[in-house]
Amino acid sequence: MTANTPARDWFKIQARASDDAEAPASADVYIYDEIGDRWYGGGVGARSMAQQLDELDVDTIYLHLNSPGGAAWDGITIMNSLRRHRARVEVIVDGLAASAASVIAMAGDHIVMNRGSQMMIHDASGGAWGNAELMEETASILHKLSDSIADVYAARAGEDRAHWRALMRAESWYTAEEAVTAGLADEWADAPAAAAAGPVPTARFDPTVFSAVARANAPRVEIPELPVSTEPGTPNRKDEAVAYSDLQAGLRERLGVTDADASDETLLAALDETLAEQPDTTTTPTASTTLPEGTVAIDATVLAELQDNARQGAEARAEQDRTRRDGIVATALHEGRITAASRDAWRAHLDKDEEGASVLLASLAKNTAAPVAEIGHSDTVTSADDALYGAMYGSTEKEA
Repeated sequence: MTANTPARDWFKIQARASDDAEAPASADVYIYDEIGDRWYGGGVGARSMAQQLDELDVDTIYLHLNSPGGAAWDGITIMNSLRRHRARVEVIVDGLAASAASVIAMAGDHIVMNRGSQMMIHDASGGAWGNAELMEETASILHKLSDSIADVYAARAGEDRAHWRALMRAESWYTAEEAVTAGLADEWADAPAAAAAGPVPTARFDPTVFSAVARANAPRVEIPELPVSTEPGTPNRKDEAVAYSDLQAGLRERLGVTDADASDETLLAALDETLAEQPDTTTTPTASTTLPEGTVAIDATVLAELQDNARQGAEARAEQDRTRRDGIVATALHEGRITAASRDAWRAHLDKDEEGASVLLASLAKNTAAPVAEIGHSDTVTSADDALYGAMYGSTEKEA
């Protein structure tokens, strides 16, 4: 904000003071008003907002939001102005980020839903005065505008355009926790602790906040089993796993390995040791080359076959592990515990710690249906020209 610009309670930009002269520069930006310049006064216009953002020479912008929304195109412009800025954008929803304000929130590199805050998304709306052709043209513009906004949510939270358009048509309201679950925010600040299951995570990808109590009380994830082959021909992977268990037992018996839980590496090492102890067959056997008691000689081709079978069994087990972990992620996604945007991160976490990740996924709340209950609306009436340009979200009776 320039020195000649008067301070306004509902919209201001101010630099953060710091005692460290070498500390990265930062600024607080407050949007506590409707989006778009209003003919009756007030509102945060895209032009003035973009100009003042461009004048900010800072490394971090802390954007505080409390807005019922407003002009959709202004909201999109402000979002892109923030995305264009070199600074890292930290969005904090202090109260309400509804309609066009929710679009602005999507500019954040990190989005925090403050205590008691909410977010609302819905279809764009506007008005026109004229014949049927003009009405149809206006409807086409509004559909395209809503599609564009749905793409903004999809880019942030995953899923596709159709998914978000359905939620927008229903006018969906999200609590702080629900916004994080839906992928529209990263953190739910001041999340209350659960009574029986330990602390609730404050971010979607922070499994360290779950205590041992939470893991002990979390429901178990049911892993679907591979089908058992009943037809002649090539056995499926489960059949191969059973055959591999028999192979392991045979190897342990023949190699004298008493540990029933011996790993594949241990068995292969025992095979290699047995091979190294075999006499040189290129010389004539004598009394001194007699195998000591307890040692079993194995033909080289048999040994090679055993080693090959052991490696194939290890590969079958690895494939079974991959299939099982894919099933865990697919089940969590189907039940709405995670979103498509976080699927790869959860899959990687399963590879690192399957037991811990499975318990964590099972402890997340199911979210098969997005909240759609309406909790408030505005009856503000604007002029036809202002409403058409603004293309407000929701029905024509709602300003938010």
